[in-house]
Amino acid sequence: MIKHVGKHNQRKVAIVYKTIPDETHMALVVYTDSLPSMIHDEAMKVLESEVGQNAKELADALFRTTMSDGRNCLETMHRMGYLKKVPTNQVIVTPTAKSTVRLDELNDILAKMEAGGEAAQKLADMDKNRGIKGSQITEGRELGQPAYDPTRPAPVSVAPSDNSDVLSDAVLAEQRLDQAKRMEADAKSLLAEAKRLKAEAADLAPAKAPAKKAPAKAKATTPATEKPKNVRKPAAKKTAA
Repeated sequence: MIKHVGKHNQRKVAIVYKTIPDETHMALVVYTDSLPSMIHDEAMKVLESEVGQNAKELADALFRTTMSDGRNCLETMHRMGYLKKVPTNQVIVTPTAKSTVRLDELNDILAKMEAGGEAAQKLADMDKNRGIKGSQITEGRELGQPAYDPTRPAPVSVAPSDNSDVLSDAVLAEQRLDQAKRMEADAKSLLAEAKRLKAEAADLAPAKAPAKKAPAKAKATTPATEKPKNVRKPAAKKTAA
């Protein structure tokens, strides 16, 4: 199961934001087939990584990623116009090859899970049944685009020139602030947990007072024997021949 992936207008997308502030019916996606090879490889590496899969929004992981040329991955996608706003009810989430669900329905379930209730069981049933039975899944298209035509040639990887449906700098700045607040909250939570663990460790094994060292005994010194000064040996006596 892979998070943050889906389809829109029969094209594969990476779901950067499942909802947009003040526009909860809209999502922010990037068409992976339109990305230049370097940005595509960097983005897919992040998406498939443990950090990307654990992120609540893919944008959080992309924002922390610096590409090989030194540019920020998310910022580059925004500046080059690859981030697109699309209705959530037109995005089909595809966590597995056989499992599909509309993004708006998934957002509703996730919101209920945060508030508690039976949404978690419903999400488990969705995964078990490979999607929601009875839900009408309709492939959507980007605002202003014609309906999907299978005979139409594949899109060329060219940076779009019309950024009318791209997030403004003000909205992107607001999202940055939200990301920063979430990161600060996570940091405070980790510090509090570390403090609690230290306290538990101190209760389990109280620190022992350092043992006092016995004073070192002075070594006894033996006085050096003085050599006699200028002592001459007595001369040997001569015997008569």
